[in-house]
Amino acid sequence: MFWNILGGIGWGCQWVLGGYLFAQSLNIAELWLSRAGLFFAFMLILAGSFYLFKYLIIKQGKQFLLLTSSLLQSFKEAISNNDQVILWRQKHQRSLVFFQDRLDRSAFSGLMLSLLTLVFFYVIALLSGIVEDLITSDPIVAADIRIANLFFVFRDETLTALFSWVTLLGKSQIISVFIAVLVALLWLWQKKDYISPLFIAVIGSETFTYLGKLAFHRPRPEMAVYAENSFSFPSGHATIAVAFYGFLGYLLIRFTQNWHKKVNIFFTTIIIIIAIGFSRIYLGVHYISDVWSGYLVGAIWLIIAISFSEWFKHKKKRQVSAPTIKVVRTISFGLILTAILFYLGFAVSYHPPLGEVPLNNTAIVLKSTDIFVNEQLKYTETLFGEKQEPLNFIFLAESDDQLLGRLRQAGWMLTDKANIRSFAKVVNALISKTTYPSAPLSPSFWHAKTQDFSLSKTTGEQLFGHSQHIKIWRTKSLLKTGHHIYVGMSNTLDGLRWGGIPKISPDLEITRERLYVDLNRTNIIKQQLKIQLVAPLIGKNFMGDQFFTDGKAYIIAFQ
Repeated sequence: MFWNILGGIGWGCQWVLGGYLFAQSLNIAELWLSRAGLFFAFMLILAGSFYLFKYLIIKQGKQFLLLTSSLLQSFKEAISNNDQVILWRQKHQRSLVFFQDRLDRSAFSGLMLSLLTLVFFYVIALLSGIVEDLITSDPIVAADIRIANLFFVFRDETLTALFSWVTLLGKSQIISVFIAVLVALLWLWQKKDYISPLFIAVIGSETFTYLGKLAFHRPRPEMAVYAENSFSFPSGHATIAVAFYGFLGYLLIRFTQNWHKKVNIFFTTIIIIIAIGFSRIYLGVHYISDVWSGYLVGAIWLIIAISFSEWFKHKKKRQVSAPTIKVVRTISFGLILTAILFYLGFAVSYHPPLGEVPLNNTAIVLKSTDIFVNEQLKYTETLFGEKQEPLNFIFLAESDDQLLGRLRQAGWMLTDKANIRSFAKVVNALISKTTYPSAPLSPSFWHAKTQDFSLSKTTGEQLFGHSQHIKIWRTKSLLKTGHHIYVGMSNTLDGLRWGGIPKISPDLEITRERLYVDLNRTNIIKQQLKIQLVAPLIGKNFMGDQFFTDGKAYIIAFQ
């Protein structure tokens, strides 16, 4: 009984901790974006930490819970024997009985209902905060667009194919078959009392999601791999992932007596839920707040479903006739195999329409500085849209090829794309202390999007981490001469901290002047002008490193 109740408590704790971790992850996200390759390192560290946490729970979880229970019991006895507490108990007998009933483990209306109620209202509060942010366009919504653009940078064919399969686990056709199989299994194994809560979780969450999409009418992200016809907020896939797979995990924990299996089921379920939500973000069909709100909606109905399940269990103590195990196992195996084959067949044959390429609405301007329609556009941005280092270059070129070609002539190298291969090169360079001049640069934001091009220059035999960089963004503006307008921000990496995190030089003017000298020396500049783009300032970048600049920028037109 104790471990069964623990299974229900575990699901509540998952969402309480999830709310905290999500809030904290937004605060530290920009720090971890300090190097493009750290995206892959983070995934490896996360997987390792996840496995270690699971291992510790399996090996030491019971002992820890018993120790905690013993300490709480000792604390309870110490409090109960206090003279002031005894006096209070004598004066407030009815209140004491009420609190004792709320902590009673033997009744559903006791500890189980108390925990479920607390978690339910906590999740409601989290969801209300997300909705408020969406309506008032608070920083979390500003981060949505930048994170979507960031994932577009890391997208490649292999991972896209992988997550296309993962995301189908939340597809309505797949879920419908899985539900039918689960209902049949519950019927076969004489667990019919769980069928109604299952439908409560699924139908309730899907209805809530449908109404939410109609209420908010939030468009899908522009960089989607394939087209979706419904609105974006909240994510239906994330909702059903928690409602269905969460309830399935709860059932398996409830029916399993082995502690190791309970823990493995718990973590496997979490991985499936996270993978489905992550796939929606990676494929560009949802913003991160859509997925998080979907998780919360699913959690609300999961809690309701678990509450009904526990209520039915405590209400109906009757014994049911045991099914013929051999026959039922054979039928169960056939049903599960059918569900798996249906999923595989559906995934192979499913070819959704590709997402539409965003229209390039080019604007014609009289002069290059006309693109700065507000002061914000003169600066790079943080993940939440706050001002960072100011731009210090405006390039005028006939095409991308001309721009990159001229920079190569000046001795600058286009950096590698962030992927597993380049990450391996980064690790090798750090270990061997060799140069890697084309190492992928950290993503930076301007006008809510990451840079289109990154170039670097390393001189002499400097170690990895000492190099000059420039990040360039293609604007949607043209001069009447037909020249495209690009903006850029240059800086210098001045070594590494903590063995692998770049330290950025505070002087932004050094790299700007060095790049100008390189371009001028090769006689590829047609026209140049140095302007006061912003006022001189001292600030801090997203790494917390201080920077200073005179606020000037070069406007350079190439021959």
